Amino acid sequence: MDLKEKLLSSYLAFEETLDLDNDIHDIRNNAIKYFEDTGFPNKKLEAWKYTSLNSILKEDYSIFPKQSSAIDYKEVKQYFVYDIDSYQIVFIDGIYSSHLSKTTHDKFDACLMSSALNSSKYNKVIQKYFNKIAPKDSLTALNTAFSKEGAYIYIPKNVVAEKPIQILNFSTGNEHALMLQPRNLIVVEDGAQVQIIERHQSLTDNAVFTNSVTEIYAGKNAQADYYKIQSDKISSSLIDNTFISQERDSEVSVHTFSFGGKITRNNLNFYQNGSGINSILKGVTIIEGKQHVDHNTLVHHRQPHCESHQDYKGIFADKATGVFNGKVFVDKIAQKTDAYQSNNNIVIDDGATINTKPQLEIFADDVKCSHGCTIGQLDEEALFYMQSRGIPKKEARALLMYAFANNVLTSVKIPELKTRITNEIADKIGVQLGFDL
Repeated sequence: MDLKEKLLSSYLAFEETLDLDNDIHDIRNNAIKYFEDTGFPNKKLEAWKYTSLNSILKEDYSIFPKQSSAIDYKEVKQYFVYDIDSYQIVFIDGIYSSHLSKTTHDKFDACLMSSALNSSKYNKVIQKYFNKIAPKDSLTALNTAFSKEGAYIYIPKNVVAEKPIQILNFSTGNEHALMLQPRNLIVVEDGAQVQIIERHQSLTDNAVFTNSVTEIYAGKNAQADYYKIQSDKISSSLIDNTFISQERDSEVSVHTFSFGGKITRNNLNFYQNGSGINSILKGVTIIEGKQHVDHNTLVHHRQPHCESHQDYKGIFADKATGVFNGKVFVDKIAQKTDAYQSNNNIVIDDGATINTKPQLEIFADDVKCSHGCTIGQLDEEALFYMQSRGIPKKEARALLMYAFANNVLTSVKIPELKTRITNEIADKIGVQLGFDL
């Protein structure tokens, strides 16, 4: 039985555990039918031209963990941004861990998706927002069909979340191979503000395939900063689908730091529904070996007087593969749009591969839009100059790579997280940078 057949048969068992009178039932049924018709994406699709899932689909994944596992905080402390006071929503093998979590219902909700889907208390928000911007594609539909657990964050009007919220997903390796499908819903109402950090982390070398979906809604004048830390083991693969709807004068930023994993695919989609909106997409990728990272982005400008800024940096060693497929779409009505898109890459070894395709599709005539990409190696003259000043070659290369990625780090608004990411970059490069931010 292949993975698609296993998922379809598992859905029947999954349904039996649910409240069939729930309004979500029809949404799930329609989603599984769509997945049944389309199956997993393949390289025949233009959007998946450079990313094949074949190597991860052949595993015999457990769809539901047979048992939950307890983890001591000291075992996973390193994966938290532990030097900040934060709320924490933690899942172990897809199951909520109350022991490691710090949730809240004071002023705003930072809790569980399962509670929101099954409690009348949250019906109004679920009916208004759940699955409203997630498009019809096979992996998103698959996640919707099995949607049960994940993070539910609701920030009411004019409320500022005084502490960041961390969403952490751990896999223990209790199963030979495990498939996880977390579903997150984040609603930031008019004038509200929130900062969120998300991480998926395997604790063993057993295979893990995560198909995650996150929907984010930003109301008028809302601010949301979302940080994704992707630094997993080579046995783990992640398909991260994030969809963001913005209203007038809102600002949403998503920073993606991709440092590890077998195959990582980031589908990041912004939809601008009012004027005065700012959408910020930034990322740093540093991979080696045979790792593969694919950033697929879309910013849809639907209204005038809006901005978007995309800046992705990549450093690739050994036989690593990077993909950037970014698109800016400007409707005819979206005059005075200011859109910037940049993808710059450094190839350390000849065996590394970069496929980059920045795109603009513009139907308005009064806009300022630019895009570009570069693929190259470290500046040999700069290396020679630094060595002539007594800096060893290894450290000189590290400093140049750090400088290359630094403009992405400058926009990180949580100082402790900025330090953490800097340290992870230094670890990937293999040196101590010898200075603080």
